[in-house]
Amino acid sequence: MWITESTTNALTPTAVALGNFDGLHRGHQQVIQPVVSFGREQGEENNFTHHSTVVTFNPHPQEFFSGQSRKLLTPLPEKAEQLDRWGIEQLVLLPFNRELAALSPEDFVEQILVQQLQAKTISIGQDFRFGKQRSGTAKDLQAIAARFGIPVAILPNYNCEGERISSSAIRQALTEGNVKRAELLLARPYTLQGKVVKGQQLGRTIGFPTANIELPENKFLPRLGVYAVRVLIEGDRLDSSNENIIANWELRIATGVMNLGYRPTVNGIGLTVEVHLFDWSGDLYGKAIAVQLEEFIRPEKKFASLDELKAQIAADSAKARNLLSPDTTHEKVD
Repeated sequence: MWITESTTNALTPTAVALGNFDGLHRGHQQVIQPVVSFGREQGEENNFTHHSTVVTFNPHPQEFFSGQSRKLLTPLPEKAEQLDRWGIEQLVLLPFNRELAALSPEDFVEQILVQQLQAKTISIGQDFRFGKQRSGTAKDLQAIAARFGIPVAILPNYNCEGERISSSAIRQALTEGNVKRAELLLARPYTLQGKVVKGQQLGRTIGFPTANIELPENKFLPRLGVYAVRVLIEGDRLDSSNENIIANWELRIATGVMNLGYRPTVNGIGLTVEVHLFDWSGDLYGKAIAVQLEEFIRPEKKFASLDELKAQIAADSAKARNLLSPDTTHEKVD
């Protein structure tokens, strides 16, 4: 998939899905799918390509206006990987700056969508806002684009079990440790992706070696505690020039138990993500792994001794095995 921060480097003409799309949840998929279908249909009928394109903003507008960094459900590497899986050809990251923020709704459509991206169709959610002071509505975009002969599909809010699906609802579920609710809204498990790095290696001294994962700094983290997890493990080591991109996954899936927290029992310094894999052997250092959160087991707790900690990890592991056993398909790798 082609990724660019400059509209002058974009592949044109385009079929555009426009929005912030943090999380890429079920509702986002409804907005994005029409441009994938449009590109394919036009290519088959006219032997001419309209590049299926997601247009979003970097940084997030809220981060720009507040001046505070915003944790993301899907940092760029994850977003790119998921969009590619959905069939998107191109991701355009519009630099959200004072110049862009000052554009009127009419100028945004004419300059960005018409002139620079040569949009032939546009898809948005009904709550989409754009232009100076967010003055443009979805209906406004539809009316302005119509002047240029560009159809705009406005997708209604997507509901699940009576609740509107939103990034905020997913964040709330994760904050509560309700990963099953988050999975329902996302249509996939919430995943922590990163590179395995060396830690203090205390786990192996008590019989539970762990893989320490280095996550993107802007990754939104769920409730601190212990989780039953499934783990996808990359086949080849990361290219050092592109170490944040997860790629070339092999079909190697393990199960395990993850601790997200500050390790108070051993006076840990800083937040860590540690995963103990069941029935696993092999060197994971430098590899990229994706940890899918399946169940929240318990909050983090400080124990009186290492023996108590060891006993609790054993109990956590037994519970995680039981939770994951009905449909576990991991294999042992020597």
